[in-house]
Order: sequence, then C-alpha cells, then structure tokens
Amino acid sequence: MPTEVPARVLVVDDDPTVSEVVAGYLGRAGFAVERAADGPTALRLAADVRPDLVLLDLMLPGMDGLEVCRTLRAAGPVPVIMLTARGDEEDRILGLEVGADDYVTKPFSPRELVLRAEAVLRRARALSAAPAPAPPLRAAGLVLDPVARLAGRDGTELALTVREFDLLAHLMRHPGRAFGREQLMREVWGWEFGDLSTVTVHVRRLRAKIEDDPARPRLIHTVWGVGYRFDAAGTDVTRTPEAGDDA
Repeated sequence: MPTEVPARVLVVDDDPTVSEVVAGYLGRAGFAVERAADGPTALRLAADVRPDLVLLDLMLPGMDGLEVCRTLRAAGPVPVIMLTARGDEEDRILGLEVGADDYVTKPFSPRELVLRAEAVLRRARALSAAPAPAPPLRAAGLVLDPVARLAGRDGTELALTVREFDLLAHLMRHPGRAFGREQLMREVWGWEFGDLSTVTVHVRRLRAKIEDDPARPRLIHTVWGVGYRFDAAGTDVTRTPEAGDDA
C-alpha cells in the first residue's frame, strides 16, 4: 500500500521563536515543513517546493506579507493563512483582499493554528476534487461560474477573493434561507470554531462589491438574531441591525 505523502507547509516569519514553535507543532501533526524568514526567501522556496499551504506573517523585513501573498497568488492557487500581530480590522481586510484564505492574530495557540491549517487544506482539496462541473449560478444580475471561478454582475466582472466567491456561491445556492455565522463558518470555511468576525468582514466586503448601496443591501440581508440571507429577487427590505453588525 503506498504511503500518503504529507502536505507541505511553508512557514514564513522573521521571529525565529514563533517560526520554530509553529514548525514543531506542524511537524508533530504530520506536515512536511519548510521555513523562511523573509519575503524573497519565501518566494524562492515556494517556487522550489510548491507548498500545499503557506503560513505567512504580515510584518516581514524588506517585502511585507501582503506583497508576498500577491506574488504567491499570481503564480497559482496556493492557500495562504496570514499571521499578524495587528488586531485592526483594516489589516485583516487587506489580507483577505490580496487573496489570503484565513488570518490568525498573534498571540495564537499553535494547536489552533494546526487545526486551521488542516481545515484550509481540506477545503482546498475538496474544491480541487469536485467530481462534476457545476452549472453557473444566476440571480439578480449576478453570474457565478464555479468551474472557471469567475463572477460578474450586469456584465461586469467582479474581483472576488477565494473566500468571498465561496461565500457568495453558498448563499446563492440557497436563496431565501437564513444562515447563522457559526453555520457559515462550518459550511463555507470548514471550521468548527474560530473568530466569527471573519464571516462579518466577508459579508461586508461582498456587499461593497455587489450591492448598489451597501448601507441598504438588497441582496445579502441581515436577519435579526440569526445571521444572513440571500434574496434572489434583489428586493429591498427594512432590517434591524443586530449586535456587532455595523454594515
């Protein structure tokens, strides 16, 4: 029986203590780990070893993590988890905009990081192993092609990140159905736990890209006490903002 090849993870962090601890936990979890302390080294290693996942610190000397992420995603669809010491939402949004699949704020639990890495890899493998071509999704002027991973609205292409695309596709597949943030985290992100603000940030970003007026959304509605619902008809409704929803 052939031995399963371990997933390759590239850890990019200029703090040797963080890098060593993270690499140790990943190694014990069965991953093959490469390490880099700066952006150019990370890009060179990524080209050589072609990792299945990159754990990428935002604050790097010379070339920051955002630029490294842009370059990585331009070269291919490798999943990226951003590691950041900053708690500001703007930094998280920037990471998501350049294509990061997830972010983890320092200080973090290495065990949680390993679980996040496993969840992102499961999601990436499920997408790449999709058995049958899915037909395009169409509603309210939106068109999503799950095979080509292209999205458009009224004939104009939408620049969606990987997770924005997945979230919108999930909502469009279930028009009129309300989803809680915990449920979306499980069904779109594949996580059983995590920072629920991840879902909130992605919904806000989607509204900014698909709504005529993000302050009065006609497509992705907030459902009081539940979460979010996609309205295929694109009709406006009066909504009551829920706690923590400032979009």
